[in-house]
Amino acid sequence: MSEELLKIEHIKKEYGDNVILKDFSLTVHRGEVVVIIGPSGCGKSTLLRCINGLEPIQAGKITLQNKLIDGKSKDIAQIRQSIGMVFQNYELFPHKTVLQNIILAPVKVQKRNKKDVIKEAEQLLQKVGLLDKKDFYPRQLSGGQKQRVAIVRALCMHPEIMLFDEVTAALDPEMVREVLDTIIELAKSGSTMVIVTHEMSFAKAVSDRVLFLDGGEIVEEGLPEVFFENPKTDRAKKFLNTFEYDAVKHHNI
Repeated sequence: MSEELLKIEHIKKEYGDNVILKDFSLTVHRGEVVVIIGPSGCGKSTLLRCINGLEPIQAGKITLQNKLIDGKSKDIAQIRQSIGMVFQNYELFPHKTVLQNIILAPVKVQKRNKKDVIKEAEQLLQKVGLLDKKDFYPRQLSGGQKQRVAIVRALCMHPEIMLFDEVTAALDPEMVREVLDTIIELAKSGSTMVIVTHEMSFAKAVSDRVLFLDGGEIVEEGLPEVFFENPKTDRAKKFLNTFEYDAVKHHNI
């Protein structure tokens, strides 16, 4: 087994009396792709924000390469550079071009050589089919293109782990494939990833391990071929049947 990269130990996350994550633990190894699925409100996106130190936790601890992730720590900015996070809504600067968006943090925050960063950014844009859009502004791009730019921007920081939070949720159906294909290529290259998604076929294709959350707890986890073909818990079966019903319904319309 490869080294433990991310370790989440018995964390609790709550908003007032509303407990979002209950005694939650998870270990992610280098090169592993963990996909998290579950109903709305089960704590999936909140978990990612806790991993990135964007949300405080009320108990337990989260470490990346044995470094404690604490949003109040003086080292949090340095630690966050090792965590690439891609949100639903791109978070691109509208007044900067694609290339300017990508190179901003590596040059300003990491103090890397600008020419080297530009070269790497252009290579990554080439890989995702967007090199010809490097001088475009976000308003000139489709949703799928913006999301691929956001992925390149995160990769250019050389993160140890990538977090993806429902990155296709805001996209038109025809744009979903291009974004998912980009992430699948990342998985093939050995990137360590934690992915929250509602795209079940994608989850099955990309994951090394699937976690099914409900009520802030891991109800079931396992290999994708086992989980999707033969879920053990009634709750997981009911959840997956909902997606199968939706697929059949939309196919028949």
